[in-house]
Amino acid sequence: MKILFDSTITLHHKVILITGAGAGIGEQIALDCARRGAQVILLGRTVGKLERTYDLIAKESTEIEKNTGVYYEPAIYPLNLAGANDLDYEQLAKVIEQQYQRLDGLVHNAAILGNLSPIKIYAPQQWYKVMQTNLNSAFMLTQACFELLEKSESASIIFTSTGVAQQPDAFWGAYAVSKAASDTLMKILAIENEDINNIRVNSFFPGIVATRMRASAFPGEKPCALTQTEEIAPYYAHLLSKHTQHLTGHIISKEDFEGAPVIESCC
Repeated sequence: MKILFDSTITLHHKVILITGAGAGIGEQIALDCARRGAQVILLGRTVGKLERTYDLIAKESTEIEKNTGVYYEPAIYPLNLAGANDLDYEQLAKVIEQQYQRLDGLVHNAAILGNLSPIKIYAPQQWYKVMQTNLNSAFMLTQACFELLEKSESASIIFTSTGVAQQPDAFWGAYAVSKAASDTLMKILAIENEDINNIRVNSFFPGIVATRMRASAFPGEKPCALTQTEEIAPYYAHLLSKHTQHLTGHIISKEDFEGAPVIESCC
């Protein structure tokens, strides 16, 4: 499978919900989507971080409108995924329906690492928190927003995968299990909806990226030697765009794209 990389794709007038939009990859996905003409909904736990992403987008409002012909003010929706329940997600869906009537893109990006420790001593409460944040929230949010996605002409649901989901390793515990389960959830959703032409479901595997989570797991690494978050965002934009509207049920990586720019390390 090869996807032609096109840096000029647009997301004009698309309504896109991004979890974990207050930092890292989620922040850059939101900024990139807004630059391409999308209405972005920023979801995350910390209001201050979401406001920072909002400010980054607003700072470019004039340039965005000049380039795309329209600028949509980002929406902020604070929600703690570790503690949210089905009623919280139903309320979120109602707000989106009232404001936008549909949802064109849903990006499951939020995740926490949890403890890196053997299963035999893994703290049950920490296990629950990781599974709730990384897996259960994606299930409940997708379920709550499904009717909104059905109202879109071309809707895309994107899960974020990871290397230890595909090749498990010792001590990665709940994080690896939750991510492997998320990939399976993606595949089930894709199979169940393969006859619904307007909804596609995929996972994107960004590889090793310089995020705070990566730094906490590998504190000795040089961040500048890794892929940067802003380099990853355009790949999500591709999967949200019409260029991939017939692609569903896949775990996609950067290597599946042809013609993507090669970024040299700054170290």
